[in-house]
Amino acid sequence: MNFQSFLGTAAACLAIAASGPLHAQAYPSKPIRLVVPYSPGGLPDTVARVLSSRLQTALGQPVVVENKPGASGAVAAAAIAQSPADGYTLLVSDGPMLAITPLLMQKPAYNAQKDFVPVSLVGTAPLFLAANSRAKFNTLDELVAQSKAKPDSSNYGSSGIGSIHHLTAEAMKAGLGIQVTHIPFRGSGNSVPAMVGGDVDLVFASPPSLMGFVKSGQAKLLAINSAKRSPLAPDVPALAEKIPGFDFAFTVAVLAKTGTPREPIDKISAEIAKIVKQPDVVEQLQKAGVDPIGAGPDQLAKALRAESARITAAAKVANLKAE
Repeated sequence: MNFQSFLGTAAACLAIAASGPLHAQAYPSKPIRLVVPYSPGGLPDTVARVLSSRLQTALGQPVVVENKPGASGAVAAAAIAQSPADGYTLLVSDGPMLAITPLLMQKPAYNAQKDFVPVSLVGTAPLFLAANSRAKFNTLDELVAQSKAKPDSSNYGSSGIGSIHHLTAEAMKAGLGIQVTHIPFRGSGNSVPAMVGGDVDLVFASPPSLMGFVKSGQAKLLAINSAKRSPLAPDVPALAEKIPGFDFAFTVAVLAKTGTPREPIDKISAEIAKIVKQPDVVEQLQKAGVDPIGAGPDQLAKALRAESARITAAAKVANLKAE
């Protein structure tokens, strides 16, 4: 090699070194998938669709929502597991899938702590305790007084054994020292109408499924299961006012496959934090029953650990058994 050729080769090598790895590209450089473990129309699906359009604008890449219901979240978990850990396939889910479902299965198809890493705490979804208009109690205090005077004189409907609605009610009963009979249904689509129709006295349910009945006078709100009162009904007490530390509002979160680099995690987390603070997005999320937060991966990890501990304790109170 002559000196002139040497100089040319050296210059080319320096140019490559300065430009970084040959295939390195800024994130994101291709479409992103938001996998939802439920059918269209549910809460995580609604949140995913609100986020997708805003993320697409912010990131300059298509953001597609994919619904993969089935097997108590196992289908969605498999979709994440089979995808590269590169930040292009994310899970939009809720606390029940992450904390409750593994407690109900002898051999869970996924391990939320090992298979996923936190990205963003989008918000929390509280449930209101509601009674039908014919119930003899109008406040939480009156419910407690009646239950203690006449144990099992009232009942509550849930979305099924092991649901967040069931575990919230059992934790409430233990915390207040009352007896209320549990009647499980197949989803809130059945339990809420049963309450309104007088087949059961009480239900825990999301604001969107209750507020129409409250406005029409067919139901009344007694309490909320979050740590603080809701701006949707500021006169309704939080159960934490009677039971210190009580908080069963479940998380709505974005997660990634374990091994995903920090760059895409931080990028997505930062964008979601900005999105959920936009006034019209706040309105959309609150209408769907979500109190927006927009916290990062560290805060989400802390929230998930606390939520898992509360749910595990409630499952023991409810004598929940894996099947």
